[in-house]
Amino acid sequence: MIVKQVAGLQEIAGSYDTLLCDVWGVLHNGAAAFVPAVDALMRFRGTNGPVILITNAPRPGHWIKAQIKSLGVPDEAYDVIVTSGDVTRGVIGANPGVRLFHLGAERDLPFYEGLDVVFADEADADLISCTGLFDDETETPDDYRELLTRLVARGLRMVCANPDLVVERRGKMVYCAGALARLYEELGGEVVLVGKPHAPIYEAVLTEMRLLGRAKPLAVGDGIPTDVLGATRAGIDVLFITGGIHAGDFGPEDQPEAERVSARLEAEKLSAVGFLPRLAW
Repeated sequence: MIVKQVAGLQEIAGSYDTLLCDVWGVLHNGAAAFVPAVDALMRFRGTNGPVILITNAPRPGHWIKAQIKSLGVPDEAYDVIVTSGDVTRGVIGANPGVRLFHLGAERDLPFYEGLDVVFADEADADLISCTGLFDDETETPDDYRELLTRLVARGLRMVCANPDLVVERRGKMVYCAGALARLYEELGGEVVLVGKPHAPIYEAVLTEMRLLGRAKPLAVGDGIPTDVLGATRAGIDVLFITGGIHAGDFGPEDQPEAERVSARLEAEKLSAVGFLPRLAW
């Protein structure tokens, strides 16, 4: 079955009362907001219903709110933000007093504010919390193989705050926490994943939808292994944005070929109600 490129979100929006929109790669690229995408969200809110931003960012929602506002996404473009970081905080918070080995950049440390945790080195920790690489601009997961091998030998469980493998940042792909989590599993370690495509973040989203009195969601995202797979598992229709992390996989970035998009989704045993190079109304 050929998945078709839609003229814009407006073409299919009438069938849905809630939009579940990915953030990084759909709304912005880490440097600036995509203006047509912001416009699409505001138009959906004006004619169809609420917009819930659903992101694998390993940070609390209020951080993301401030970040995307600085990039040009106004508060009026959405109603609620659900982050992998918030769901992860719930998992860690269920273990008060845990001795935690933080694997990630120093800028992520405020992520733990308000949680009853004790930071520990790798020799004394009870649990690993992975928010990303120490330096995602220069490092790769293979730089962590020796460290992760030692942690696996200790039998430590890893809680991954961001299942994304890569993300587009100012036109460059950088590795995320999910890439380290995948290597940790390959080395024999146990990993807890709560963000897309896994159930906990969708359970949080569906809770928000119930509070808003809504029942017909459309997901929008640029990641096949996260957004498309997660929505499919949750029984949610999805509009696939081809110009994010998969840019160039389907032909020219601004003119993706429907046959190539369809073949890729079919190979992954996934489907979409349509696709767009970039989100627009």
